[in-house]
Amino acid sequence: MQGGPALRVGRRALVGVVAVLALVGCSSEQAAPPAPTAPVVQLAAPGEASRTLSPDDIAALTAPGHVEADVTFVRDMLYHHGQAMTMTAMVEERTTTRDIRLLAGRMEATQDGEIEQLESWLVERDETVRDLASGEHGHQEDMTGMLSEAELAQLEAAEGTEFDRLFLELMIKHHEGAIDMAYKLYEAGGGSESEVDSIARHVESDQSIEIGRMQQMLAAMGDG
Repeated sequence: MQGGPALRVGRRALVGVVAVLALVGCSSEQAAPPAPTAPVVQLAAPGEASRTLSPDDIAALTAPGHVEADVTFVRDMLYHHGQAMTMTAMVEERTTTRDIRLLAGRMEATQDGEIEQLESWLVERDETVRDLASGEHGHQEDMTGMLSEAELAQLEAAEGTEFDRLFLELMIKHHEGAIDMAYKLYEAGGGSESEVDSIARHVESDQSIEIGRMQQMLAAMGDG
């Protein structure tokens, strides 16, 4: 059924308007796309709740720089990772357990990459990178999870099942210390700079997963 005169006129008028708008669009600058309307969520420090930012919050945001707490955290984590690499280096000659070897290999690959990232972070911010082997780090004993010289010697002297159990127990302790360091970063007023925040979050999430895996391995070994 055909529409009446008024409807046909309306259609012709609409076509004309569309054509004019198309010509105007071709001859003028393209309009900027509308601003995104999706909510923006600000991630909170580990253990705290994230929050959705208002438009005023977003407008007020600036990219914060690093503070001394960030530098301390990065340098401490370098030493912490360095000791973990010392521990994993013992695995090859002291165990024949496939799962322990695979675990140690994964840790070496992950922490080697993180050591490179930590060193680059310091260099890019004109901060001193201390030698992991120099022993000049004056407060290693204050870093949670760090093994004592006696514990390292005990691990180095162990073999077979004894080594496997001790390696898991001490590495769990070591990982728990690294997670504690990540929490303390925020307590000390650090972690606002985006990259160091990302590093701390990765340490917390990755090492929590590895702790769970190691606890399962210990449980499978039983009380023997």
